[in-house]
Amino acid sequence: MKATGIVRRIDELGRVVIPKEIRRTLRIREGDPLEIFTDREGEVILKKYSPIGELSDFAREYVESLNQSLGHIAVISDKDTIVAVSGTGKKELLDKPISEDLENIMKRREKIVANRSADTRFYAVTGEDEGYTAQVIVPIYAEGDTVGAVLLLSKEEKVHMGTTELKVAETAAGFVGKQMEQ
Repeated sequence: MKATGIVRRIDELGRVVIPKEIRRTLRIREGDPLEIFTDREGEVILKKYSPIGELSDFAREYVESLNQSLGHIAVISDKDTIVAVSGTGKKELLDKPISEDLENIMKRREKIVANRSADTRFYAVTGEDEGYTAQVIVPIYAEGDTVGAVLLLSKEEKVHMGTTELKVAETAAGFVGKQMEQ
């Protein structure tokens, strides 16, 4: 654990203010759920709660299935990090924070199909240009809220993603969203 040097008092209702700098660094926004943990030394630990993270085993199996069926890199993210990856590039994506591009796509509830061969705009997944030649991005909704995204990615030159990949990603996003609602 890393000390920040910041001290806050608990108010009469038991509340503590998390400083703006820490909220910005950890991407904690108003209304975000936090999980509360305690340990034997009396420490209270707040961890950003990820509903998709609760389904990490399911998400991992689902992306493996998508990868086997389509041959593309398959990814499931929550609103902050990459939760599950199958295919090449697993090490460079798994557990990494998502890009601002991906965050904005989810906020706007957009569905993206992009192909380098068609000169369409590409969106960073975790960093700058990761060298993908084709990508499909579909937000995941649970109870009306955007909770993550399903991505299909390729680095192969001759791959062109279209309506089939979009429909598969939409189906996957719908299925994962339904699992979260149960």
